[in-house]
Amino acid sequence: MPVYKAPTRDTRFVVNELIGLETFQNLPGFANAQRDLTDAVIEEAGRFVSEVVAPLNQIGDREGCTRHPDGSVTTPTGFKAAYRQYVEGGWATLSAPEAFGGQGLPHVIGFVMEEYLASANQAFAMYPGLANGAISSILVKGSPEQQQMYLPKMVTGEWLGTMNLTEPHCGTDLGLLRTRAEPRGDGSYAITGTKIFISAGDHDLSENIIHLVLAKTPGAPESSKGISLFIVPKFLVNPDGSPGARNAVAVGSLENKMGIHGNATCVMNYDGATGFLVGEECKGLAAMFIMMNAARLGVGMQGLAQAEAAYQNAVLYAQERRQGRALTGPAEPDQRADPLFVHADVRRMLMDAKTFTEGMRALSLWGALQVDLSHDAPTEEERQAADDVISLLTPVIKGYGTDMGYKTATDMQQIWGGHGYIAENGMEQFVRDARIAMIYEGANGVQAMDLCGRKLAAHGGRAIQRLFALVDAEVADAGDDLASVAGPLGKANGELKAATMWFMQHAMANPDALGAGAYAFMTLTGVVSLGLMWLKMAKVASAALAAGSDEAPFYQAKLVCARHWATRFAPQAGALRREIEAGADTVMALPVEAFATA
Repeated sequence: MPVYKAPTRDTRFVVNELIGLETFQNLPGFANAQRDLTDAVIEEAGRFVSEVVAPLNQIGDREGCTRHPDGSVTTPTGFKAAYRQYVEGGWATLSAPEAFGGQGLPHVIGFVMEEYLASANQAFAMYPGLANGAISSILVKGSPEQQQMYLPKMVTGEWLGTMNLTEPHCGTDLGLLRTRAEPRGDGSYAITGTKIFISAGDHDLSENIIHLVLAKTPGAPESSKGISLFIVPKFLVNPDGSPGARNAVAVGSLENKMGIHGNATCVMNYDGATGFLVGEECKGLAAMFIMMNAARLGVGMQGLAQAEAAYQNAVLYAQERRQGRALTGPAEPDQRADPLFVHADVRRMLMDAKTFTEGMRALSLWGALQVDLSHDAPTEEERQAADDVISLLTPVIKGYGTDMGYKTATDMQQIWGGHGYIAENGMEQFVRDARIAMIYEGANGVQAMDLCGRKLAAHGGRAIQRLFALVDAEVADAGDDLASVAGPLGKANGELKAATMWFMQHAMANPDALGAGAYAFMTLTGVVSLGLMWLKMAKVASAALAAGSDEAPFYQAKLVCARHWATRFAPQAGALRREIEAGADTVMALPVEAFATA
C-alpha cells in the first residue's frame, strides 16, 4: 500500500523563510498570520490528511462512485466520514473571509491544505476544491443577498459547489454552448440543457450542492459575449436558509474515467431547473474566469501533489529494492546486491523529482502570496504589480506544473520497474490521476495560448517585463558563492527575453508562428520561474548555513538542488527558444489528407 506523509518541514521553510509570511502582518489580509498559528495549521493539516484522507486513496480508486436508480450518487467507503471530519475541523474555512464564517488567513495557507489534500487523495480533494472556485465567483459577482444566502454554508463546507461549463459539443469554445435560461418574470430563470464532465456533480458529502451554470438568455449573441452565469442549487433554499424542494437537475450518468475514480464526474441534465442570475446578463464570461483562474492555480497544485506522493514512494522503494551493483564497485559487499539508490540513472530521476517538487511548491505558494498582495498590498502600484505577475504565471503554474507533475509521476513509476505497473502498489494510480490535470480547467495547449495570445501582450507587455525585472534583480543580488545558480538563471532569462522579442517581430505577420511556439514558450517560462525560486531558496539556505544552523543537511540539500536546476533544467531554455524560433513552417505545411494512414 502506498504511503504519504505531508512535507511540513519544507512547507514551513517556504512559508516562513522564503516568503516570510509573518512580515506582512501589517497588511489587512495578513493580520491572523502569526508564525505560531500558521506553523500549527501546517502541522495539523499534514497530520489530518496523512492519517485520515490518504488511507482512502486506493479505496476510492477501486470502488469509484455509485449512481442509484433515483439519480443520486454516493461516494466511496470512508469519504463521507472523512469529509465530516474535514468540516468539523474547520479546514474548509482557512482562507475564506471572516464575514462569512472563514478564518481570514492568507491564500498561502489555503494553498498548503490544497496541496496536502491532493497528494493524499486527489479525488477527495476535488469536492471542496471545486467549491472554492464557486465561492470566489459569488464573492466577486454575486449580489449581497446571494452572498448572504449561499456563502456562509459554502464557506464552512456544509454545502459544496460545482462549475458547469462544458457541453457535449463544446469545451474551450464556450460560445457554442446551447444551455438556455428563460426568464420567469419573478427574478428567476428556467435552466434547460446538458453539461458534461462536471466534477462533484452529485454526491452524499454535503446537504446541498450549489451549481454555477453557464447558459444563454433569449436573444443573447451566439458567441461568448452572450453567456450568462446562474446559481442553480440542487435543493432550493428556504427563507430560513435550510434546503427546500429538490430542483429539476439530475445526474444522467457517471463518466467512466481513466483516473480520479473517487470523484463523481457527472453528466448533468437541467430540465427547467430554477436558476438565479449572477452579476449582469451576458457578462458570465468574466464571472467564469474568476472561477477558472482559481481552479487553474488549484490544478497546478494537483500536478505538484501527485508528483510529491509518487516521489515519496519511489524514495522508499529505491532504499529497499536491491538490484545490481554500483558502477564504482559494490556499495554493500556483504549483500548480494546494492539498493537502487546507488545507480546514477535512478538518482537522476529522483533528483529531477526533488528539484521539481520543492521548486514548484515554492512557486505555487509564492504565487498564492501574489494573489494576497494583489488585494492587500499597501499601494495601488504594488497591488497592480502582484496582479500582473500572478495573471501571467497562472497558466504557467497550471500548464508547466501539471506537465512536470505527470512526467515526475511516470518517472517514479519507472523506478519501481514492473512492480510500478501492478495496481496494488499504487504507482500506476498516481500516473492515472496526474494525467487529468493536464486536461481539465483548460487543456495545457489552451494555457499556452492564454499565456502567449492574451497575457503576453496585455498592457504593452507589462507583466512579462515585470517577470524579467524580478529575475534580473535576483541574479544581480546573488553573491559569488551562488554564481553557479545565478549565471544559468540569467542566461535562461535572456533566452526568454529573446523568445518574447521573436514573437513580437513575427506573430503579427504570421499568427500560426505564435500558435506553434506557444507551448514551448509556456515551458520556457516555467523553467525560468522555477529557477527564480531556486535562486531565492539558495540565498536563504546559504544564509542559514553561514549562521550555523543546526539543520545543516536540510539547507545543504537545498543548495545541491539549486545547482541541479542550474545544470539539468536551465539548459532546456536554449533548446526551447530554438523551437519557438523555428516558427510554423513545418507545423502547418502538410495538407490535411497527408495525415491519413490508409
